[in-house]
Amino acid sequence: MTIKQGRIDVHHHIIPPVYSEAIYRHGLEAHAGAQLPQWSVQKSLDVMDVNGIQWAITSLTTPGAHLGGGVDQAVSLARACNEYAAELMVRHPDRFGSFALLPLPFTEASCTEAAYALDTLGADGVVVFGSSDGVFLGDSRFDELMVELNNRDAVVFVHPNLHKTSEQLDMQAPGFLVEFLCDTTRAAVNLILTGTLDRYPRIRWILAHGGGFLPYVAWRLEQLAALQGRSVDMIAGIRRFHFDTALSPSRYSMAALKTLVDPSRILFGSDFPFAPAPVTTLQCQTLEENPLWSEQQLYGIHRANALDLFPRCRQEDEQVMSEALYVDEPFSNRIKRTLSRPVGAIVERMRSR
Repeated sequence: MTIKQGRIDVHHHIIPPVYSEAIYRHGLEAHAGAQLPQWSVQKSLDVMDVNGIQWAITSLTTPGAHLGGGVDQAVSLARACNEYAAELMVRHPDRFGSFALLPLPFTEASCTEAAYALDTLGADGVVVFGSSDGVFLGDSRFDELMVELNNRDAVVFVHPNLHKTSEQLDMQAPGFLVEFLCDTTRAAVNLILTGTLDRYPRIRWILAHGGGFLPYVAWRLEQLAALQGRSVDMIAGIRRFHFDTALSPSRYSMAALKTLVDPSRILFGSDFPFAPAPVTTLQCQTLEENPLWSEQQLYGIHRANALDLFPRCRQEDEQVMSEALYVDEPFSNRIKRTLSRPVGAIVERMRSR
């Protein structure tokens, strides 16, 4: 199957062997209510080929590099994971990019790792969590890191974490279902209210999972700023973020997001392998069938919007326009065939985020 101007997936996780070993060694294989899935490079390539994903910008998810062993442990694990991702890019130069993992909450060490990953390893950006060790993005303790990222015009992918207060709730719902979205929302609001977005304007931010609850509470935030006499423009701040569609492609969530931000700020994300292969396909189908999007807007979400952030993904002589994802088979046929397979795996693994 020849891919022609396929999707760019900005929310695609890898689980390097060194990371998996560290997670199990520290007894953290179940995090936020989800078990660490089995992953391999071939599994990523397979799901990418089935769903017309030409590029995946890979990242690691929580709990991240800091597993409770101090700064040396976090630095060592982050470096090993980033070098693994860089090697993956070398082996598959037209399929994978990477967001580098940082040893947060250790700011100085994270500055060093960000510089190495971006300048030496050729990472496409960095992944940071909405909160790290209980501290949210926007906190002054991370200012030194913001300077480094701003100086490099870095793309920063904000993935949620499970805040320590969320772990204290006696809730039936697993942490990834609701609390993850809270973490992203709190981080985004803090980035705006602390002036971080204004002080470091060259950082390009991507919020995971449609921005959490941010689109839904935008009006409330706007009124808060007015009532407290703040000079900050909350809506303008929200519109400076990019948003991925991972596990948020429904017409309900997309309607709110489309009303709030320009569609050019919306990017395709799968959340594979935490969203297993059948769910990844279902997300693609849900986006395709959503009547909210014009053909041009849908193509922007699939690919064109990401090219502004990741120009190296552009094919030689490529023109950004609406085109078929495959040369010799309609994408809809691939979707139908994939969904016709047994779906028991969906039920079995929907606990994954």
